[in-house]
Amino acid sequence: MKSYEELARDQAQREDSLLSKLVTEGGMEELADFEAGLSGRQTEILFKITTEMEDTQQALNQVEELAQRLRRHLDRLKKLHRTLSK
Repeated sequence: MKSYEELARDQAQREDSLLSKLVTEGGMEELADFEAGLSGRQTEILFKITTEMEDTQQALNQVEELAQRLRRHLDRLKKLHRTLSK
């Protein structure tokens, strides 16, 4: 088993190697492009979620309105039933 110090040193070497590749091979530009792409995707996803929330709220409002109309209709039917049952 490797000691903690050896593992930490190996990890640091891997990180240094990755950072040097990013800097020397134009990786910073690629990283910036990737970050911009992520930002664009985040904006797109937020827009889709907002749209879905609005659609869902509208559908819920329509369902609640329908339920109220059905309750009123049921009340009228019950009153009519009582009247005709006498």
